[in-house]
Amino acid sequence: MSTRTTALTAATAALAAAITLGLTGAPSTASTSPACGTVASPDTRVEHTRLTDPAVTDILARSGFDDVAGAVRTGVCDAGSSRTATAAARLAGQALWQRAVDRVQGRGDAGGDLPRSDDRPLYWARLAGELEIARVAPAYRTWSEDARAKVLAAFDRSSRGIESTAFARGESGRSRQVLASGFDPFTLDRNIRQSNPSGATALAMDGRVVQTAKGPAEIQTMVFPVLWEPFAQGTVERAFLPHLVPGKRDVDTAITISQGRAGRFDLEVWNGAHRGTFPDNDRISVNETIPIPEDVPHADPQPQWTRTTLPVEAMKAAVPGTFPVNINRIITEIPAGSTAPVTREDPTPGSTAVAGGGGDYLSNESAYRTTALRDALQADTKQGHIHVPVLDGDASGEPLAGMRADIVAQTLDLVAAAATS
Repeated sequence: MSTRTTALTAATAALAAAITLGLTGAPSTASTSPACGTVASPDTRVEHTRLTDPAVTDILARSGFDDVAGAVRTGVCDAGSSRTATAAARLAGQALWQRAVDRVQGRGDAGGDLPRSDDRPLYWARLAGELEIARVAPAYRTWSEDARAKVLAAFDRSSRGIESTAFARGESGRSRQVLASGFDPFTLDRNIRQSNPSGATALAMDGRVVQTAKGPAEIQTMVFPVLWEPFAQGTVERAFLPHLVPGKRDVDTAITISQGRAGRFDLEVWNGAHRGTFPDNDRISVNETIPIPEDVPHADPQPQWTRTTLPVEAMKAAVPGTFPVNINRIITEIPAGSTAPVTREDPTPGSTAVAGGGGDYLSNESAYRTTALRDALQADTKQGHIHVPVLDGDASGEPLAGMRADIVAQTLDLVAAAATS
């Protein structure tokens, strides 16, 4: 190992330790870089503008996650080089993800009176950290706007759990291995206090080993953004691909999860190749065929439909639970030779997708992308999508913690049933 590499590794390790202390509620040292300034007009997104809302301040304070932004800024300022800053941002993101997982799973200090099951501290703390990265102006000569973009990407990806999905193989044999994803909160212009039970479920399941009648099932999870552009860039495929590559496949079951319809679970049978007009968290709308990056495995021509390979009948039968479980075969298509959309069960040959069972928003798209990737790789994994019930709120919009706990518990049962059926 070269002297330069050794120095970089040591600097990164020391910086990561300091950031981790800051991200776990312990005192962190203030920045020792007096020349680390602030950009007057940072390049931010709509999501970041919501951070000033009093409801967001309340969520961060009541969870103890209001210390994240300062720790991230200190880490970038003190890095000394853009390369070290990127490495430190990646480790800071991993620390934030693990802190959120630990909080939801009952480990460590809750940091306040916000229910432990809450997914929102991770979402808002990530955005607060991103905003500091967008604002900071380090003095070291290797810093540039390109470096800033790399630091932002490293922090975002790692704080979503995407880089923490390695499976541990048991000493007494291989467990069943499940990869699952949830989503950030959305519809925040309607209710800034919105939670997403799929994200809460992802945090509750990450790293867990569930004992079943057919042996242990290990679950690794991640959380995706509610943004059209990262999906178009291949965020979903690149997160799932390492686990599905022929010869290296290490998952038996891969499930995308999102919030769906009121009062019920839906096991979606069909996924469509169309993205609709509902705005994302940056208020961006699209209306097009789902774009697949050229550099990820894909079929040519692109399929209009993909299908679940989850054992949906067995899942429904195995999990009565608090909420009914529906196997949803309803889609909307334009039949071959027609121009008018038709809603029906199951697509007809040669039809054009308008909406999958999960609609035409990012939930359907996460399922389409992962199952299309499965098919392109000719993987025999059990894959598909679970729509969890809409999480209700009280009169102020605050999510009902008891209902969220019921949704999380039943989702875990469905995932375990999928893995062992």
